[in-house]
Amino acid sequence: MKHIELTLEAGEILNNPLYNKGTAFTNEERDALGLHGLLPFHTSTIEQQVERRYENFKERKDDLSKYIFLSSLQNRNEILFYRLVYEHITEMLPLIYTPTVGDVSMHFSILYRQHRGIYFSYPLQDKIGDIIWNLPNEEIEVIVVTDGERVLGLGDVGVGGMAIPQGKLALNTLFGGIHPGKVLPIMLDVGTNNQELLNDPLYLGWKHPRISGAEYDEFIDVFVKHIKNRFPNVLLQWEDFAKPHARPLLEKYRGEICSFNDDIQGTAAVALAAIISAVKLAKSKLKSQKIVMFGGGSAGLGIAGLIIEAMKLDGCSEKEALDNFYIIDIDGLIHTDLHRMDSEQRKFARDHFELKDWKRSDPDKITLLDVVKNAKPTVLIGVSAQPNVFTEEVVKTMASYVEHPIIFPLSNPTSRCEATPDNLIRWTEGKAIIATGSPFSPVEYQGKVHHIAQCNNVYIFPGVGLGIVACKSPKVTEKMFIKAADILSDKAPMLKDPTASIFPSLEKLRSVSREIAIAVCKVAQEDGLVPKSSQEEIETQVDNHIWLPNYPLYTRKKG
Repeated sequence: MKHIELTLEAGEILNNPLYNKGTAFTNEERDALGLHGLLPFHTSTIEQQVERRYENFKERKDDLSKYIFLSSLQNRNEILFYRLVYEHITEMLPLIYTPTVGDVSMHFSILYRQHRGIYFSYPLQDKIGDIIWNLPNEEIEVIVVTDGERVLGLGDVGVGGMAIPQGKLALNTLFGGIHPGKVLPIMLDVGTNNQELLNDPLYLGWKHPRISGAEYDEFIDVFVKHIKNRFPNVLLQWEDFAKPHARPLLEKYRGEICSFNDDIQGTAAVALAAIISAVKLAKSKLKSQKIVMFGGGSAGLGIAGLIIEAMKLDGCSEKEALDNFYIIDIDGLIHTDLHRMDSEQRKFARDHFELKDWKRSDPDKITLLDVVKNAKPTVLIGVSAQPNVFTEEVVKTMASYVEHPIIFPLSNPTSRCEATPDNLIRWTEGKAIIATGSPFSPVEYQGKVHHIAQCNNVYIFPGVGLGIVACKSPKVTEKMFIKAADILSDKAPMLKDPTASIFPSLEKLRSVSREIAIAVCKVAQEDGLVPKSSQEEIETQVDNHIWLPNYPLYTRKKG
């Protein structure tokens, strides 16, 4: 058992969630730390505490109250929180992240209870350096940061976006083993354009329209500069930035500070893993797929971009890979004669001349149904936050051309999903290969139970983050995400049972994350980012960074 010497007073220990063990302090610890009388007489094991907390948890009747219960436990005793959640991970993951975190972000000001993380508000921009240097944490390994402008499929939730970094870092600890004392959630409060929040007298953020342009760019620049000065080796994970900022921030700073955008790269990697698994099941090849991306934002283009890189590794030229994609945005299919598209979308624009003979249902734009009828795609991915747009006609048309249509309605929360799994199963007579953005229950169809995979970034980013932190890579590369996707695709239970999930169970995710981390370290070595070492040394490096929710033994530091 690990031994830790403490200098804190008894009250400070009990009020510090990283040190507090509650009723699990032993008699010897109570003697040494002056805790007698501050706790009930009985000394509990952590197993007894988990059982007690779980019985309390089950008394909560709705998801939001269960979230509040778990959040309060985390703020009181982090080790017990992580032990409880990990032992009930399938039941509790939807409560500490999607879909419940969406409700939390929208009601953040009402639900706010206790400090966790750092808020950098625009009016205090001249104090950012002081705030960072005043942090007591000497060693921060992972930061997750958001500005709350595009949270899930909910849009601008202002300061409520802080629920996202808090949740993501809990997943980094649960599955990547990053020590909870070495993570930092950050909210960049640059205002909000959500009028309901601006009118809300209880709103906790800066009540001002969002800053933009040079003001925004300068604010981010100051933030990154001070973070880099304070924590030069930190991994920075960008979360839920709107499209005008997401890709530009990633490209601007990825060479300056070790960073990645989870909505672009994490989403892309987990989607790529699901597609690779589905393609294996269909006995096809990745480079042979015709892919429709419904949603031309950061997530959709990020997924498309990573798939293209993987197709190139599979033997395609870039042009051949691009020819496999049909991107649909607000004005329909993106093509060269379309006036409204941005520079990122232009790369994926179909030649308008090739579409001249297409039969169309709408003279003003080329719809999803038009694309399905004419292009005959094998893969349909939704990242649009538009519920139920994968209609029965669209799905049945696709299924008439493809034996096993690969359909991923990835928008979340559940209310924004492009189609429900039960409909997709019925409309394709049980032949569709499905992954969703939010969790769904299994679907029974004609005597068979189909398990629905949640295409959750948690299958990728904790392992990538662990690998980066363990080997101290100065940058995160696309090759790392492709390798992570390859590893995850090999773990698909569906490859042995077509009705099983595309992804392994959450109970196995810690071991998958470890394997991904080891592979990330190898890629970093192959690309010359870190010094070479042996397989055994890499594994030791990774294992030494994995924190487990077990109580240490505390003693009073002498002198």
